[in-house]
Amino acid sequence: MNDLSAPPAHEALKPAATAWFAALRDRICAAFEDIEDAGGADPGRFVRTAWERPEGGGGVMSVMRGQVFEKVGVNISVVQGHFSADFARQMHGAGENAAFWAAGISLVAHMRSPKVPAVHMNTRMIVTTKGWFGGGGDLTPLQPGTAEAGEDAAFFHAAYKAACDRHGADYYEKFKKWCDEYFYLPHRKEPRGAGGIFYDYLDSGDAGADFAFTRDVGEAFLAAYPQIVRRRMGESFTPEEREAQLVRRGRYVEFNLLYDRGTMFGLKTGGNTEAILMSMPPEVKWP
Repeated sequence: MNDLSAPPAHEALKPAATAWFAALRDRICAAFEDIEDAGGADPGRFVRTAWERPEGGGGVMSVMRGQVFEKVGVNISVVQGHFSADFARQMHGAGENAAFWAAGISLVAHMRSPKVPAVHMNTRMIVTTKGWFGGGGDLTPLQPGTAEAGEDAAFFHAAYKAACDRHGADYYEKFKKWCDEYFYLPHRKEPRGAGGIFYDYLDSGDAGADFAFTRDVGEAFLAAYPQIVRRRMGESFTPEEREAQLVRRGRYVEFNLLYDRGTMFGLKTGGNTEAILMSMPPEVKWP
């Protein structure tokens, strides 16, 4: 889409952003496969499936089912087209011009061991008549309240705080608060997990700086989460802990189907249904 009303700075960044999301996907998949290799016999491997969107663009799903990662998906997409009239009114900068361009990476990992927290990360760039970045990452311990869960959450938050502090003195507190408020289940009156950071509509007036921050969000995830997995993946667990894990996963499903913006964006823009619902866990229980 050559939308002449798009901000020139964001228009110029489209190729670099597209390349970054794909490169980050490759690095994350390689790191996760290395963990699988350390997890025992018959390690999992990512299977990639490309898809195309009729109105323009498409993406690639990368899904692995393994010994450490019960199910993990790392998806990238670059799509373009026009929002529906109703959805355009909800989108920043769409207005009467419903044209859009969007690229991003989205990751959700559901682990076989309840000692290893589940995780979500996504970053994206969207261009309408305005351009902005968004994303973040959050951790969901499956044994909340334990010392181990607290240690993992503190380590995860420290990585994101360091990334935020390099770009804005108020970024971490602001984006942490946004995450806590966003990843919340109002019908259960409880948070989805231990949080992290979340940001959207980031348009500081310096598109290059906003893109640099978005890259650092991806780097922080890659530096922190594989370390958490390696630290916990060998710990033993009981059938009762596994049962509790499956129940906690239900909260993940409830949030993603009821409140998640990414799910809504994908469905409203004609994205690939399997890629959109990649975040669903392979096994879950409601007591």
